[in-house]
Amino acid sequence: MVIQSNMTPEAIVDVWSETEAVFIKYNVSLTKQPLNILVESNILPSLLQDLNSVVGSSNTTCIEGG
Repeated sequence: MVIQSNMTPEAIVDVWSETEAVFIKYNVSLTKQPLNILVESNILPSLLQDLNSVVGSSNTTCIEGG
């Protein structure tokens, strides 16, 4: 996955503007706080999946650590 929990909503939207709609859907502010701090742990996996889906990334398209 390209978008990870240690990234901030602000940085994500700066690179992938199309992700803004996902943040709106999940009611997440575009702040400089990392997702893993900002978003509840039970919602975070779904948010990350939706964000990566919007940018066309998945576990099958990316190799961990590379």
